[in-house]
Amino acid sequence: MRARIYQPARNAMQSGTAKTRQWLLDFAPSEAREVDPLMGWTGSGDTQAQVRLKFDSREAAEDYARANGLDYVVSEPHKRKPNIRARGYGENFATDRKSAWTH
Repeated sequence: MRARIYQPARNAMQSGTAKTRQWLLDFAPSEAREVDPLMGWTGSGDTQAQVRLKFDSREAAEDYARANGLDYVVSEPHKRKPNIRARGYGENFATDRKSAWTH
């Protein structure tokens, strides 16, 4: 059975990094999905594709995969560049501004 270990990317609707610090282990589907002819829904008899395990570290996820005899692939996360301004948000309301505050 093949598994993928990765850190999830942040949601496009959020600016923070919530729910991106954990490592996930997903199982690859062992069979293709089928289209139900009556309802048009897609489904599969593979229940392992529904399982998603969460770990606090990459090492813990790899240890679990090795202990259970899983063939796994680790996807390294792309780190985002920090956006640090010199004075931050408080600069907008500073009383010692050199010029008038405008939009």
